[in-house]
Parts: sequence; structure tokens; C-alpha cells
Amino acid sequence: MIHVSLPNGSVIKVERDATILDAARVIGPRLAQAAVAGVVDGDLRDLREKLTGDCQLTILTAGSGEGLEVLRHTTSHILAQAVKRRFPETKLGIGPAVEDGFYYDFDREQPFSEDDLAVIVEEMKAIVAADLPIERILLSKQEAGKRLELQDEPYKLELLDELPGDTATSFQQGEFSDLCRGPHLQSTGQVSADAIRLTSVAGAYWRGDEHRPMLQRIYGTAWWKASELDEYLERIEAIKARDHRRLIRDLDLVSFHEEAGAGLAYWHPHGGRMRVLIEDYWRKRHFEGGYEIVFTPHIGRARLWETSGHLDFYKDGMYAPMDIDGQEYYLKPMNCPFHVMIYKSQTRSYRELPLRWAELGTVYRYERSGTLHGLLRVRGFTQDDAHIICTPEQIDDEILRVLDFSLSLLRGFGFEEFKIELSVRDPSRPEKYAGEDAMWEAAEGSLIKAITARDLPYERMEGEAVFYGPKIDIKIRDALHRTWQCTTIQFDFNIPGRFEMTYVGEDGLDHRPYMVHRALLGSLERFYALLVEHYGGAFPVWLAPVQTVLIPISDRHLPFAKDVEARMRSCGVRVELDASSERMNGKIRNAQLRKIPYMMVIGDREQESDTVSVRLRTGEDLGAQPVEDVIERIRRLNESRSTSLT
Repeated sequence: MIHVSLPNGSVIKVERDATILDAARVIGPRLAQAAVAGVVDGDLRDLREKLTGDCQLTILTAGSGEGLEVLRHTTSHILAQAVKRRFPETKLGIGPAVEDGFYYDFDREQPFSEDDLAVIVEEMKAIVAADLPIERILLSKQEAGKRLELQDEPYKLELLDELPGDTATSFQQGEFSDLCRGPHLQSTGQVSADAIRLTSVAGAYWRGDEHRPMLQRIYGTAWWKASELDEYLERIEAIKARDHRRLIRDLDLVSFHEEAGAGLAYWHPHGGRMRVLIEDYWRKRHFEGGYEIVFTPHIGRARLWETSGHLDFYKDGMYAPMDIDGQEYYLKPMNCPFHVMIYKSQTRSYRELPLRWAELGTVYRYERSGTLHGLLRVRGFTQDDAHIICTPEQIDDEILRVLDFSLSLLRGFGFEEFKIELSVRDPSRPEKYAGEDAMWEAAEGSLIKAITARDLPYERMEGEAVFYGPKIDIKIRDALHRTWQCTTIQFDFNIPGRFEMTYVGEDGLDHRPYMVHRALLGSLERFYALLVEHYGGAFPVWLAPVQTVLIPISDRHLPFAKDVEARMRSCGVRVELDASSERMNGKIRNAQLRKIPYMMVIGDREQESDTVSVRLRTGEDLGAQPVEDVIERIRRLNESRSTSLT
């Protein structure tokens, strides 16, 4: 017998070789009927898999958030079955569940149209209505290969060849079968036909390789209930309204020009002004936090990148070399080696450490054209890099210090919710990583100490560390509750050794320093995109490129409006005067479309009383207020970095 521990602490017994579904039946018939998958000792498993020994088991049921991945994976197979029914010549790629939905890749000569998608959805609903049982079939790889050859599925055959072991699993529903690991629902009828939506079609290279065939990827989403789908679609519309690619164009902030080079951003005056505000605040906080600012070149000799290891590990992400005086030079993909050069410019003593050096350094990385995405994925971007070089005895304090600093600075930009991930090495593959075991254990311990000292919940990510050290990743949650990777605090056991970095210790001998990378905003371009989407372009007063527009009602009010403009500008207010011939309501509407915080109307009464009539971009009318009071309000909001307009 097998002993199965349940989440409530109880234990059941099942026959050896019983399936997860058999265990669910022992717990209760209703649970078994609603079951969609099992979590066995932390691993998501198909209901039809056998239990091989004593274990901890959680049954996931229809309607649960945890079971959504299973629902969506099953729906991707229903999509593939519908496509094969309506377009039988189509070849199958892969169809995983992804965040908020699923996709399936297809090879078909003719592109799928909107009309095709409508036909496919109707067929999917018919498959759901048929309530086809889903069967898990275990085959030898030889038998699976024969079936796939008969089905003429070359992409599946390629995947089969790469599977370890001698067996493969296939899932059958009606006439359709698909090579797949699972897990899947018990039947197609567990999917709600009213909660399915196909959302788009895009091109995708097979296996992400631009040298392989371009397939058609159909994206979709699936939920347990139609009401959940409706809520999701509303959220998608809200996301579209905040899409930074549209807003940076509409607000005249940043542009891209394919003819001048893909993935390269052009900052317009208002976008540039806002970028300066971000950089100035960043520098101010860094000086207050004990950092020094450095500047380094944009190119370096090949020898530098050979020493750092980038030419060994990162060459595909670097631009081609340029010949200068017979020497190969590369555009820098990272700032780290340059900071090392500064460190090695003189002998360092333990008395100087720790050193905290920060740089807004522009780097260049080759990203495939299909991956470029507005400011979120570009080929030239400015990293807010910092490197902390310290003694082993100082590392715990420095990690805690940089964690506090990172969270404080992010809060300064209006972000309050964070997700912390601790990325550590895969203990089963230590050969993949640089550095000794003792260093990894000490580094991991320092990161954990810092996280727990601030009582921050975190997720441990086994095998997600880079080869040269463990790291903390801080993800921010935006106004639409999406999480974005932002800050990285990363140990580096590689660079100090490769560049033979040393300091003279108290004993007069040379010692190897510890080095920590820290990119807080990640890159200015990406962080700027997050700010645009987080605020929907309606930036807080302190970040707004234009804080107020002066709107004279007629030409006779222009002299007073110019006087107010000069007074405001001398006090640091970012002000514009709309002296166009458009009517007042048109000027107000234009300012609201530009999401400018304040509109200040000037007429006879305001001119006589040295006031302005204040309107907010939200439409609220605050009435006439003294000019000096308005200036003082903006000054206070600048200092406090408040998100309020009042």
C-alpha cells in the first residue's frame, strides 16, 4: 500500500500503482469528478499518472486558480484538434499554457484570417459540447514515432527525438492525439465554451530560431467561467489604453525610426525633459546613499571582453566588431569591465572599501528583430549600473544596505508592491557555475539575511542563478497589478578572478574583493515604459514634463499671461503658454489630451486680481487662486513627489 498525505494533515492508503485519480476517488466521489490534476510532492502531474510511493498530494479542481494552467493546456489541444478538423493539411508545432492563456504553433501555407479564427472557435465549441474523454497513452518512442510518421507531423517527430528515455506520452481525445507530457483535464466537457476566446495570430520561428521555418501562432485565453473571461477582456482593454508604444507617440515623448535602425529610441523634448527628471532624482539619491558616479567609454578592445568572458558566453548578444588601427573593438554590452579598469588603476587598500560606484551607462546588445517591443526591448539602452566592491566581512551589511536603497528609490517613483525572488544555482549541476561552494553558500546566506531582516516574503528560484553568482530580483507591481522585472542585486565570483582584482588587507597581503552588481531601474528605457503604463501617461506633478498650461481667453490677456509664465518659470515650474488662436475650450481639451496636470485660465477678472483660474486634467475646476499660491503648491508637490494634484 501507498500512504498519501493530504493538505489537511490526514493520510489515506491506496493500492500500489494506483493513479492520482484513484486517490481522489478514495478521498471522495465529488472531488474525483471535479479533479483536473494533482500536485505530488510539489510537482504538477496528470490525473492518470501512477503514484510510485508514499507522497504528499493535493488535488486541483475545476474552478481553482491553481488549475488554470491545466485548463489552458487542454484548451490548446482543443484548438489544435479544431484546426486539424477544418484545415487537415496543417502541421502541428507546440501548444503550451502561458500567463493568462495559451497558444499553439501551426505550419500552414495560407495565413489564418479573422474568418478562419471564427470557424475554429465554432469547432472548438463543438468539441467541448461533445465532452470527449481525454486518455493518457504511454508508448515506446518507436511506436510513437511510427504514429507521427503516419500522421505526417515532422515537428512532433523532432521533439520526440529529443525526449530522454525510451517512452513518450500522448493524449487522445476523439480522433485527435498529440505528443505531450500533460497534464490535461478528464474530458473536453470540463472546459466552458463561453469562456474561450482566440485573441490573435502572430508569426513565430520554430524553436525560436530565425533560421528555422516561420510558423503561425494562434493565441487564446480560457477561464473557468464566462464572467472571468469578461473581467479579463476588460483588463486587456485597460492595458491597451496604457500601452506605452501608443502613449509615447500620442504624448510626443519618444519615437522609433526603422529606416535609421531598429530598436533605437529617439527622445523628443518632452520625453527628454522627463528623462532628465528621472536621472536627476536618481543621482541625488545615489549621492545621498554613499555612491560615487563614474563615466566610462562606449567601446572597448576585444581583449577586454575576452578577459571578462563576454566573448565566450555572450558573443551572440554583442554587435559585430569594428576595426580601429588594426585592433578589434566592440560596443559595450555591459559596464562591469570598465568599472574594473577604474578599480585597477591604482593599488587598493582595505581602508578604502567598500567602494560604491554607479553609472548611467549606455550599452548596446543585439536583439532579434522579432523580439523588439517599444521601449521594453531595445538594442541601445542606458543601464543604471552600480558595482559594490568590498571585503568579505562587509558583504552582509552592503547587501542589506543596497536592498533598503533599492526599495526606497522604487517607492520614490510611486511603486509600493514588490515581489522578491532569490535565484540560486542548481545543486545537481555545480559544474555550470563559477566560484567555490563556500563562496556560493556565503553569498546565498548574505542575500537571505537581507531579505529576512526586512521580513520580506520571497520565492526561491532553483537553477535561476547566472553562472557567476546568486541574485535577488525585485519585481514591481503596477496599477493594473502586473509584475515587471526591475531591480537585480547580483553576486559576481567571475569578474574579480578573471581580472585579478585585489586589495591590500590589514595583514599587508593581497586579498580578493567581493563584487556585487546592482541595476536598480534595470534600464532607463524599460523603466520609462513602466512609468508610462503605470500612470497611463498621467504623470504625477513632479515627473510631468509640462506641469501647467496658461490659457489666455483673448489676445488682450497675453501680456499678463507672459508675466505669469516668467514668474512661474523663474520658480522652476515647467510651464507653457498657449497663445494659439483656438478658443478657450479647445485649448483646455488639448491640454487634457496631453494629460498636463493643470490648466490655468486667464481672463479680465484674473488679470485684475493677480490670480489664475485653475482646472485639473481630471476636469475638476478649483476656481481662481493667487499665482503665488499655485507656485507654492507645485513646489510642495515637487518636493514630496506626491501623486495627488491637490
